Amino acid sequence: MENLDQMKLQWHKEEAINCFNRTWDLIDKKDRSHEEDIQMIHHAHASRYHWQVVGKPLNWVRGEWQISRVYSLLGMGESALLHGRISLELCKHNNIKDLDLAFAYEALSRAHHVLHNHDKSGNHFNHAMEASQGISNPEDREYFLNQLNSIMR
Repeated sequence: MENLDQMKLQWHKEEAINCFNRTWDLIDKKDRSHEEDIQMIHHAHASRYHWQVVGKPLNWVRGEWQISRVYSLLGMGESALLHGRISLELCKHNNIKDLDLAFAYEALSRAHHVLHNHDKSGNHFNHAMEASQGISNPEDREYFLNQLNSIMR
């Protein structure tokens, strides 16, 4: 029985990773079809579900952030805002900082930007900039700042 449980957990982990990566492939695709947009939503949620089974709070934070990013890309600001808030709440509740905290604020800034709430977007943008000072890896900080600045482009 224990072996079967381990196999199930391994399957969830593989699915979480595969769905997360498939979502990234679709995020990066320039000319997504409507069907691919829907697939992107489903893959992001599926990844988050599987991480809930087998992952840790850091995986959950990243999953919520990715879902928020997908909804922002698709112009669905309210859904992006919901998942961005969950990402930030998970960071705060689990004392997660560094790149993930900065990206949680980035998600909120981006979601508010989609919703044309420019004051709130700017406020979260500033929090993201402040949080970026805590990113320990210089390459990660540079990548983050590039992503953050893409909100205003």
